[in-house]
Amino acid sequence: MSRDIVQLLPEHVANQIAAGEVVQRPASVVKELLENAIDAAATHITLAIKDAGKTLIQVSDNGVGMSPADALLSFERHATSKINTAADLFHLTTKGFRGEALASIAAISHVSMKTCRMEDELGFEVDLKGGQIIRKEPGVVSKGTTVGVKNLFYNVPARRNFLKSDRIELRHIIDEFERVAVAHPQIGFAFYHNDDELFGLEPSNRRQRIVGVFGRKINEKLVPITEDTDIVRIEGFVGKPEFAKRTKGEQFFFVNNRYVKSGYLHHAIKGAYEGLLQEKQHPTYFLFLQLDPETIDINIHPTKTEIKFEDEHAIYTILKSAVKHSLGQFNIAPTLDFRHDSKLDTPYNYKDKAPRAPQIEVDRNFNPFSDNVVSPSTGGVKRMPQFKREEQSWESLYVGLSKEESEGFSKVQFESEVNTENLFYTEAEDRQHAGVFQLQRKYIVSSLKESMLIVHQHRAHYRILFEEFLKNITVERGITQQLLFPLILPLNPRELQMLKGVKEMLEQIGFQFASFDQEQVQISGIPSSIIDTQVNAILDRFLADFEQNVPKEELDTSQALARILARNASIKTGISLNTEEQLSIINRLFACKEPNLSPESKPVFIRLGTEDLDKRFK
Repeated sequence: MSRDIVQLLPEHVANQIAAGEVVQRPASVVKELLENAIDAAATHITLAIKDAGKTLIQVSDNGVGMSPADALLSFERHATSKINTAADLFHLTTKGFRGEALASIAAISHVSMKTCRMEDELGFEVDLKGGQIIRKEPGVVSKGTTVGVKNLFYNVPARRNFLKSDRIELRHIIDEFERVAVAHPQIGFAFYHNDDELFGLEPSNRRQRIVGVFGRKINEKLVPITEDTDIVRIEGFVGKPEFAKRTKGEQFFFVNNRYVKSGYLHHAIKGAYEGLLQEKQHPTYFLFLQLDPETIDINIHPTKTEIKFEDEHAIYTILKSAVKHSLGQFNIAPTLDFRHDSKLDTPYNYKDKAPRAPQIEVDRNFNPFSDNVVSPSTGGVKRMPQFKREEQSWESLYVGLSKEESEGFSKVQFESEVNTENLFYTEAEDRQHAGVFQLQRKYIVSSLKESMLIVHQHRAHYRILFEEFLKNITVERGITQQLLFPLILPLNPRELQMLKGVKEMLEQIGFQFASFDQEQVQISGIPSSIIDTQVNAILDRFLADFEQNVPKEELDTSQALARILARNASIKTGISLNTEEQLSIINRLFACKEPNLSPESKPVFIRLGTEDLDKRFK
């Protein structure tokens, strides 16, 4: 006899399953708690984490707070103060509304909440473990709400094992913090990691907030954009094309102050930059779209980072046109106007000045046929110099020329003369130069015994520097060249954390850091294989590449560091090399352990034998 097999899941199991949809990593908890603080009308929010959120995540705000009953009810599933009916889903102006965040977080961690309303003298404290209340009592707490989350995934060890290294998890937390902080510049934020302050942001406008989050160097990259239509209002900033990066990371869409991801709208931005960017480059943009809540649906994904527009084609067209107009308005994009004559433009220095009739001074007493001319300024008479043409024969040009001077003309060498006698090297010169020459500033061609060697100069130097840097990191310390004046490298907090994480490895390579500040780092020494004028550009590209590919294991970190740094420091295609430099690259290449392939497993050189050449001439 068959028995029933369908059963209801226990409440704690259902909560853990729901938590898997909302809480994927510590950054997910940070996002939900920050959004709750914003919905509580806070004017200042403090985020404090330890061990990249694995040990502690704490968010404190000075918002409206909650009553004891609301505090307890907030940890129940689908408990929310944001909506009452299904129709309210189409009029949302707040962040969290599902009522799943606190219940899901409490199901997989230890949570403590302290809250107090402005009108109350006594607050309320509640502690939960695995979703179960273990303590609740009144308490003397500050106005607002403080939520602490400890030991995330303590009862779901499989999920905890899938967490990445602290460096990677911290990067994801910084991502979420940046998205919330940029969307709400009117709110002050503070961010601490292991008691070190990463961000200290005062209330400001949008441009100041972007500069505060991403560093002062981004200020010169921004071009403002404003467009107001019946469908959408667009505000924000786009980046100048010359500052486009090969990696993504500074692309932000905010719809009604909520960060969203949209490949469709990103394609519109790329279309506006058509003809201005090189291949595989990505523009920077911070765009804020304001729409009627009834025309969008944000309830299509648990994390609410995806959105559905009622008329996305119109928004696509408006956004693309607005970005194009902004780039053209600030003379970033080339424009053609056949009717406009730039010579008729009034300079800015004269835009407020009244027109003035030109004054011309005329000498009415001037007579070109007279020897005397009256000066208009002094009234005096000046005598015009007389020029008399002397008739001389051409033989007079050679009078007084000595024989020795005439013979000197035969010894004159002209720069335009081309010596065609030595168009090819002689045998002695061929042995001296080893038949090395550069082809198209991309390949180094060398003659071998009965064959010809063609070397890709960038990949060859890439392989050389990779093995050199990797050896310095793992085996012996690299040689450092001291700088007379320290180099200043401006950094944002995210880049500063990444640089601190690999500081010891960079010092093994040969870098020396004088000091680390909140917005910059001073470099007092660099590796001997790097030119000082290239250091800022190399480290800037290195941090951008390293951010996109942060390895988990320490050995992988060493190889990734050496690979990324070598790729950015190696000579590029288009660089002219003299004979000594070409020979040096070839000799150093074949001293490597793996000269055949680049660190990305691409061929470095090819060898053409005489039989290969003979086949070409058949």
